[in-house]
Amino acid sequence: MTPSALALNRFGLGARPDDAPPADPQRWLLSQLEAYEPLPAAWKPLRRTPALVDVWNTMQRSVRQAPEGQRSGIREAYLREGRTDYVAAVGARTASALQTATPFVERLVHFWSNHFAVSVDKPLIIGVAGSMEADAIRPHVLGRFEDLLLAAVRHPAMLLFLDQAQSIGPRSPMGARSEERQQRARGLNENLAREIMELHTLGVRSGYTQEDVTEFARALTGWTLPGDAGAATGATFRFVPALHEPGARTVLGRVYAEGGEEQAKAVIRDLVAAPATAQHIARKLARHFVADEPPAALVQKLADTFTRTGGDLPSVYRELIASPLAWQPASAKFKSPWDWTISSLRALGRSTVPPARAAALMTQLGQPVWRPGSPAGYNDLAATWAAPDALMRRVEVAQGLVQEAGAGIDARSLAPRVLPGALSEATASAIARAESSGTALALLLVSPEFLRR
Repeated sequence: MTPSALALNRFGLGARPDDAPPADPQRWLLSQLEAYEPLPAAWKPLRRTPALVDVWNTMQRSVRQAPEGQRSGIREAYLREGRTDYVAAVGARTASALQTATPFVERLVHFWSNHFAVSVDKPLIIGVAGSMEADAIRPHVLGRFEDLLLAAVRHPAMLLFLDQAQSIGPRSPMGARSEERQQRARGLNENLAREIMELHTLGVRSGYTQEDVTEFARALTGWTLPGDAGAATGATFRFVPALHEPGARTVLGRVYAEGGEEQAKAVIRDLVAAPATAQHIARKLARHFVADEPPAALVQKLADTFTRTGGDLPSVYRELIASPLAWQPASAKFKSPWDWTISSLRALGRSTVPPARAAALMTQLGQPVWRPGSPAGYNDLAATWAAPDALMRRVEVAQGLVQEAGAGIDARSLAPRVLPGALSEATASAIARAESSGTALALLLVSPEFLRR
């Protein structure tokens, strides 16, 4: 595969029929760091996080005030409204990927959204899942990792998904009051603390203990959703001192003095600076862009840059682009269903897809948007997506996409434009021998070269 093809397909989201292969692939990728639009047109009509949290708060208040027999109906109405917001956000995400002039950065948005995964398998977050990508991931994808991390873990979708909004310090004023009244206390919840350490920063088997998780969870108490005034002020996060566990905390051998909201932020700052975090982030980026087993030298180079710059993400991206190890001609990465769907639609010249159709496609292919089922997100390895039944679903979807595209697309002329320098003689021959133009086009979309990037 030529460097131009790699820029379009490995680093980008797939070539479009009218895309000219970049004469200077590295410069083309670097230029996108300056041209990226954090909130593109497709996202602008959607409700933003403060408005969605207001809907959540209204639902919660209505449930508390309603008679027992009416509460399920209120929740069901909220879920229906949330489903509408979810589908609209899937449509916006898809349209952005199809229309973007900065596909490398758009791919980074998808990467970080999966790194900080939430899942609408937990139905009550369905309305705010898309707004997390719009308001927490997109604005910070070209900033500092610490800022991206804070925006993601303090977004209402994450606070609800990992039950942080339910966490209360046992010795906090609110916890003590509940005990005095002999009420069932909500208690300390460790989910967010554990996932920040295990998934977002240090990584598994990096030396932290269960006591570190518990202590960090105590520091995080008080981090919750904004109150009823949030929509008016534009707030998406609130610290409630009455929920916060008092006292100093010891995490990974370091003592953090009582400091309210700043206590947990100080822990996070040190987690970001830890060598294990640099290695974890570097390995995930290299695995996503280069190979399931990325070159150790590339991982170390990215980790060193992360550490040297204090987690400046554009510096890490520039190091990735500059490394010859990221430009090996073999297409080592098997496309996930999302990657493959977006690259197929781009190859067919599509710029929009009805939102409900986009959501249904991803469900059919086994990678529904913002629904990985686990805080770990979707796996980035070929073994997850290359099973025979999954490939058969791609064949079925390819046939459907070709039918939607209609007549007039010549696969023989399209193939070298969307796979510049990568089209094999075997695939070109199969396309030429196809019994119909539609079959030829479907063969292109499920060819070995198109399935990889």
